[in-house]
Amino acid sequence: MAELKLTEMEAKFADIIWANEPIPSGELVKLCEAELDWKKSTTYTILKRLAKKGIFENKNGIVSSHLNKEAFYAEQSKQFVEEKFEGSLPRFLAAFTRNHKLNHQEIDELQKLIDEYKE
Repeated sequence: MAELKLTEMEAKFADIIWANEPIPSGELVKLCEAELDWKKSTTYTILKRLAKKGIFENKNGIVSSHLNKEAFYAEQSKQFVEEKFEGSLPRFLAAFTRNHKLNHQEIDELQKLIDEYKE
């Protein structure tokens, strides 16, 4: 899968699509004009860029996602752990908790996840 990194504007654009999909491309252009102050050409340029990354598609004038928002951020998180922590989730958690102490609820949630995967 292509590297899943978005610029700030690409992320705002993606959020518009995820909130409104499936959406006719003409309606998307209007939303981007109103919310991002984009011209039609900018909307289509960014849409093509994100389609090339495998996130969205424009098929017969209808824009929809290949990856929903949750799946996108899950894959992006996986890539981050792979790149920065050699794929080691324990190393990531150790780094994360070095400056952020987990509260009891977070610990319980993590323990629940661990227990589910053990089964």
